[in-house]
Amino acid sequence: MAHKKLFLLLFFLVFPFLLDSSSAQMPGFVSLDCGGTESYTDEIGLIWSPDPLAYGETVNIKVANETRRQYTTLRHFPADSRKYCYNLNVTSRTRYLIRATFLYGNFDNSNVYPKFDISLGATHWETIVISDANALEVRELIFLATSPTISMCLSNATTGKPFISTLELRQFNGSVYYTEFEEEFYLTVSARINFGADSEAPVRYPDDPFDRLWASDSLKKANYLVDVDPGTKKVSTKMPIAVNKDEMPPEIVMQTAVVGTNGSLTYRLNLDGFPGSGWAVTYFSEIEDLASDESRKFRLQLPGNSDIGKAIVNIEENAQGKYRLYEPGYTNISLPFVLSFGFVKLSDSSRGPLLNAMEINKYLKKNEGSLDGPIAANLVLHFSSDWAQEGGDPCLPASWSWIRCNTDLQPRIVLVKLSSQNLTGNIPIDLTKLSGLTELWLDGNSLTGPIPDFTGCVDLSIIHLENNQLTGELPSTLTNLPNLKELYVQNNKLSGTVPNGLLNKDLALDYSGNINLSKGSGGSRTNIIIGSSVGAGLLLIAAIVSCICLHKGKKKSNEQEPPGQSLSVQKLVSSKSDAHAPSEVAHCFTFSEIEDATKNFEKKIGSGGFGVVYYGKMKDGKEIAVKVTLLSRIHHRNLVQFLGYCQEDARSMLVYEFMHNGTLKEHLYGPLTRGRSINWIKRLEIAEDSAKGIEYLHTGCIPAIIHRDLKTSNILLDKHMRAKVADFGLSKLAVDGVSHVSSIVRGTVGYLDPEYYISQQLTDKSDVYSFGVILLELISGQEAISNENFGVNCRNIVQWAKLHIESGNIQGIIDPTLRNDYDIQSMWKIAERALMCVQPHGHMRPSISEVLKEIQEAIALEKEAAIMRAGYSDETSRYSAHSSLNIGIVGADHFLSIDDESIARPSAR
Repeated sequence: MAHKKLFLLLFFLVFPFLLDSSSAQMPGFVSLDCGGTESYTDEIGLIWSPDPLAYGETVNIKVANETRRQYTTLRHFPADSRKYCYNLNVTSRTRYLIRATFLYGNFDNSNVYPKFDISLGATHWETIVISDANALEVRELIFLATSPTISMCLSNATTGKPFISTLELRQFNGSVYYTEFEEEFYLTVSARINFGADSEAPVRYPDDPFDRLWASDSLKKANYLVDVDPGTKKVSTKMPIAVNKDEMPPEIVMQTAVVGTNGSLTYRLNLDGFPGSGWAVTYFSEIEDLASDESRKFRLQLPGNSDIGKAIVNIEENAQGKYRLYEPGYTNISLPFVLSFGFVKLSDSSRGPLLNAMEINKYLKKNEGSLDGPIAANLVLHFSSDWAQEGGDPCLPASWSWIRCNTDLQPRIVLVKLSSQNLTGNIPIDLTKLSGLTELWLDGNSLTGPIPDFTGCVDLSIIHLENNQLTGELPSTLTNLPNLKELYVQNNKLSGTVPNGLLNKDLALDYSGNINLSKGSGGSRTNIIIGSSVGAGLLLIAAIVSCICLHKGKKKSNEQEPPGQSLSVQKLVSSKSDAHAPSEVAHCFTFSEIEDATKNFEKKIGSGGFGVVYYGKMKDGKEIAVKVTLLSRIHHRNLVQFLGYCQEDARSMLVYEFMHNGTLKEHLYGPLTRGRSINWIKRLEIAEDSAKGIEYLHTGCIPAIIHRDLKTSNILLDKHMRAKVADFGLSKLAVDGVSHVSSIVRGTVGYLDPEYYISQQLTDKSDVYSFGVILLELISGQEAISNENFGVNCRNIVQWAKLHIESGNIQGIIDPTLRNDYDIQSMWKIAERALMCVQPHGHMRPSISEVLKEIQEAIALEKEAAIMRAGYSDETSRYSAHSSLNIGIVGADHFLSIDDESIARPSAR
């Protein structure tokens, strides 16, 4: 840890645009208007400064109903493999909140909604996905500073360009947000709610001296704070509240609350970043006047956590008086993505429960960064040019432009490429300490002095030091590098003789242009030894001969292609290999083989975009399905496998693997549903399999494929009930660099993307829309289109499901045949993801990869809940309380590297 602190200290001292927090109106406050040009004070008294970066471009934007000056500008960066960092001064061993905001505003006039990563130092913070050009995205993180500086970086643009609107730093004092895990974990802010607020505006500075954003519970948005009980009312007071302890919530927040006059308060929250381990507190203060014979006592209810409801909350008693803060909380509690919670009054209580505020943060595991970080810091000090000042960790989340790292959890630098960078002085000795180095490129500079000893870099295979002014002898220590394959030192001022050990290695060696360096004796095993212009000529000839041989080899290979490949069968070659793909190309069947296998096309088993499908059985017993058409050659374990084709006498036929369990449609509301409906976990697994197949089409094929007719009848089930996507009769190839494919609208009513229908512009998000419909069918067991099942105002499943889900009534759409054998959190997760998939505009929908991730998380939730329902929950830890609220629950497996002794401490603060 000591060397890491030294690295961070040295590394950031060199940055010319480190930001001084002393200019802010409060200690530790930094407010950067990214893209701004001058300092100013805003309407609430915060002092904003322009960000002093030397890279990236700035632009002005206009967004309706947004008048705050800091959101009229932004800074954006190239969509390349680099990272772009802001480096902020902090006080070590002090806690801070860092807040980044993003308002797209279509700044690039492309309507390509950006998706990129942000990180704090080496730790991936979050992926920013823009879905609305006029919506402000806010991300907050709480951290303990362990060095004098911190880096916030943008990188890894998937679509569009990385950009940022503002960057803010707020310093806490005392023990605010202390946790015993803060050396290893950050806290990302998931929810901070002001209950009973009298407006939709958030509470912040100056009401909150730390400038936290307390969201109003009056803010109405889909799937946020629903399930509010009848009888819930707002109460408030003007009396002062004693808040100067613990997390010190603002007094104005504690002066408002909600009360369950009918005896209960229930809410449901979407918790960004969960499921996982989190830090959660509730804030209470008794702000109503209770008579001497009245009381307010209640319990917290958290579904699945029965132990939590054992403790009694008596605000006035716990806070030791009225108008005082009481803050019960849990420093480590396992929470789901959809959190349903409630407070219920006790039978001997005369008043219903009261709630002032709530705050939930998620633990984010810190990444320790590259093992070569301290060495890289010294190199930055040595190379003081602007190109070396990229900021952040040298390897994570992206490497600096002049190095490359391996993919270890704690990466090492494997390549340093500093060709033609006007370097002077000696070769830095720190380079010899990079034990994982495999390539070193320092050619084309003005380096002087001797070549250092690289013995410690045992993996070093390529060294380029040519075209410098190096002096001294060619070190004999280079012979100790067991993997050395290339050594280029030509055109320097080296002297002496070339060591025999180098001449006898299997090595490409060029030492020409060193007039005082001679060969000496030996050298019989060296592949290429170049000591003059004649040697260089031989190298060129060798290269030409090599190219000719390669060209001939390729031509011969092409000439030997089997005749079957000349048929008019469209080929699609994936750039990403699949471990389950067949090792050979599709087999070409003769027509007589197809006739024999199908018994002269005796048994029809279906039809689709390709035409009629027939059942067949080969002589070796393999069951097949036969269609007549052309097919793209693609292979994936979650796509129905194309086995071969036949083309004789103007007849074209396709041969597929046989899928024993028919279609998903038949199992949801077809003939196969009689008395054996598939359960929820199996439906999730079918969704996962299908999403994997679609993901392969979208991202694993070159060019990408858009299916265009996804529906439950095109999802087939094998003998093990594993799902595969079928029927590519309507598929279209995406065009590289083009955001959509113009085409005549094809598809199936009920699954058809409305944006595609209107614009005739097909994108991969059209498939996502169809898949969202499929998810709704899996939840409900209903068909996509029905004149009977959705009521008088709805004819399709999307309208019907949306009405129920957004009102919090998910039970109204769940298939009754599931018989409550499911976890409500996993059900909510899929329902809400389905609604995102069927958003009216494609840019608002997630990618199929994002949908797949949510499905996998829902499966994990469901499996965990199934174990609990079966009574096999493993009690991995015991818990103790810090006060009268003796509650808390967490699974040890959720908390990464924290040991069992340290995770068992919820706190009642």
